[in-house]
Formats: sequence, C-alpha cells, structure tokens
Amino acid sequence: MLFSFLKYVQPTQYFSILKKDGSSVFPIVSELPSEILAQLEKDTKFKSELAANYDLSWQAIQKGYVGEANTYQTFNRLAVVDEYRFIRKYFNPMWALYILMLRVIGFKNPFKEIGGWVKSKDTKRSSYLKTPIKHDGWNSFSSSMLKTAPLVSVIIPTLNRYPYLKDVIEDLEKQDYPNYEVIIVDQTEPFQEEFYKQFKKPLRVYYQEEKALWLARNFAVKESKGDLFLLFDDDSRIEKDWISNHVKCLDYFNAEVSSGVSISQVGAKVPENYSFLRLSDQIDTGNVLIKRVVFEKVGLFDRQFEKQRMGDGEFGLRSHLAGFLNISNPYAERLHLKVGSGGLRQMGSWDGFRPKKWFGPRPIPSVVYYFRNYYGKQRTRLSLLRTVPPSVIPYRFKGSNKMMLLGAFVSLLLFPVVLFQVFKSWRLASVKLKEGHKIEYLSQ
Repeated sequence: MLFSFLKYVQPTQYFSILKKDGSSVFPIVSELPSEILAQLEKDTKFKSELAANYDLSWQAIQKGYVGEANTYQTFNRLAVVDEYRFIRKYFNPMWALYILMLRVIGFKNPFKEIGGWVKSKDTKRSSYLKTPIKHDGWNSFSSSMLKTAPLVSVIIPTLNRYPYLKDVIEDLEKQDYPNYEVIIVDQTEPFQEEFYKQFKKPLRVYYQEEKALWLARNFAVKESKGDLFLLFDDDSRIEKDWISNHVKCLDYFNAEVSSGVSISQVGAKVPENYSFLRLSDQIDTGNVLIKRVVFEKVGLFDRQFEKQRMGDGEFGLRSHLAGFLNISNPYAERLHLKVGSGGLRQMGSWDGFRPKKWFGPRPIPSVVYYFRNYYGKQRTRLSLLRTVPPSVIPYRFKGSNKMMLLGAFVSLLLFPVVLFQVFKSWRLASVKLKEGHKIEYLSQ
C-alpha cells in the first residue's frame, strides 16, 4: 500500500492487495497526464518527494482517475511523520491518535512515534472529494453498445417480499433499454404463482425450495441467456434509464463491471465518492452489471457465504485481483429500502457485524473467513479491532459518529461477551477455511 498506516484505518481494502499480475491501481505520478495532475492538490509539507507523489497517486484514484498509466508495483517505506500526516489529511484526527496508541502498545519506538504524531499536528483535513476528476465525455458519449443493445439478464432472488417485488417489476417494465430478460428465483413460503400473472413483461420465474441466496444467484446466472448479468435486490426502486446507464458505463470505460450506487434509507450516511465515476472497491449484488467473461474466469459466488454475509465482497475482490475493471457508477443509482423482514435478514442479520443473538458469533463467521483468506490473520485482527466495538450499537445508528463512539465504550463494559462472540466467529471461520471454498465455474 502507498502509506503503510492505511492498514490500521482500512485493513481489508481491495486496493491494498496487488493484482495477480503484480500491479496495483495506483498510477505512477510521473506518467499521469498533465490535465489530471492539474486537478490534484500538491502538498509541500511531506518530508520526502516520494511521500508527496504517493499522496498525489492516492488522490488520483480517490477522485476518480481511470486511465492507462503504469502503476506502482512496490512501495517504499516512508518517514513516520509522513505516515501520520497522510492519516490526518484524509481521515478524522482521532484515527491518528488510535494509530499512535496501537503502535506504542505494539513496541514501536515511542519517541519516534510520538515525535511523528506531534510534528504532523499542523496538517489540515483535506476536502479533496468535493472536486472530483471530471469525465467530460460521459454526457456526449455515443455508445455503440447501447445501439446494438445486447441481451441483459436481470437476476432477482426474492424471499417473502411480494409487496416490494411488485414495485421492482413495475420499475423494470418502464426501462428505456429495449433488450432484457427478468429472471426471478422465488424462495417464498407459500409460493404464489398467481402473483406474476399481473405483469405485462414476460418473466422467467423459478421456485427454489431451499432458502439460499447464493444458490439462487448462481442458478440464475447459469440459466441466463444474456452475456451481461444485472444483479438486483427485491427491495429497490430505480429510474427508467437504470439499465441503459449500466450498459453505457461498460462501453465508456471498456470495463467488465458497472457497480451501481445504492442509496440506503437506513444506516450509514451516503459517502461523498458515491457522486462521481471512479474505480470501485466493492461489488454490491443488489445493483451491479457484470459481463459473462468474469464468471467464466473467476467462477460463481462462493457458497461458503450461504445464509451469511460478504459473498459479494469476496466475489468483487476475486474479480479485481483477476484484473477486471470495475467502475463505481452513480448514474445507475438505486434506492435501497433496507426492508426489515424477508430476504437475507430473515436468514441472518442486519449486516456482517451484528448477530441477532447476544451469544452468536460477532462478526458473522463468513466475514472472518473472507478476511483471513485474502488478507491474513494480522489484517483480520486489525479489522476486528476497528469494526467490532462500534457494532454493539444497533444498525439504525450506523450513520452517527457519536453513537459509534458510544458503541466502543459499551463494548468495553461488555468485553467478556464480545470477546466470546469474536472467538466463536474465529473458530467457525477456521472450519470454513479448512473446508475450502465452494466455487462452481460457469462453462464457456
């Protein structure tokens, strides 16, 4: 990673791992086009020129640069003061104090650490995301893919959500894209075949007795006739140009994945970087268009995540490491209703870190399985240290920094219980790791 202290703040970030070809996503600054450099903020307070260049490279990716410049494949060690300066510049100052405490407790040189922390205190928080890199050609782009209109297979697994599914299908019927099929894998009890007869558009509906999300999505991918798979959730609302903007994104960037932005009614605040085109560091299977070639090369969804969480995160990282281009696409937005019943919430929990039962594993074992499998034990521990304490607070308060801080204090009071939950999750994840992945491949 460009700045090693990022491992404390973002221990399981996609871009912290080199791709299979040894490359990263971070462009070598000397190879960036002059018009891109002009949109970046040069910082003269870094101790070394290398740190200043790393900072520019970080900015470029975060602000939306998608280009062909060669990328860094190795990262040199930086002065401690530059590491602290970088953290203060882009994250809440409390993170710098958090890192200082961890490093001193971890037997790093206290004089060097405290010195670097103190010398970096004059750093001002950057508002760099308010001026993203502009993709001026988007509005005028004439997409040949939109003109040829390849078949898009819209895939919707559903469970006990017929009232919301009705709105979803009606939104799909209003799409301005002419060539798409809708595949629904219904796991509802009791199954209501008559429900689907009210719609104008022909639907391919399959009933699946087993309540299994990833089984449903894998089945639908295998049954799809298109070369483009648009994965969708049954508690969403979309505009009429939703499919068109997904297809246009693939064509504009020559990408394999268009990750639509999901705006949730409940939970965390909408991140600033959701408002502009950029490299995506996630896949949300409630709103993403994926080319068939991705499934052919990296396989379908890992069924180790069945009835648990992070199956889409693992698939996203797998496809990223294989070199596929994934674009975060704000023009293919959906409103995620976050319905409190049905779907995965009926099988599991609100998210990957909040079990339904106090003595259930925290986080959900599949989360630890995913982290340990790709990032190793050390990064996983750092992630648990960062994410578990705030998760004591209910999901609906996830967007409040004050409530998250309160969660950290509450977790100290409940330390024996929380520790039991974490150890239980770690043990169950170890079983998954011993079993290995359960990934089926799509035949070519």
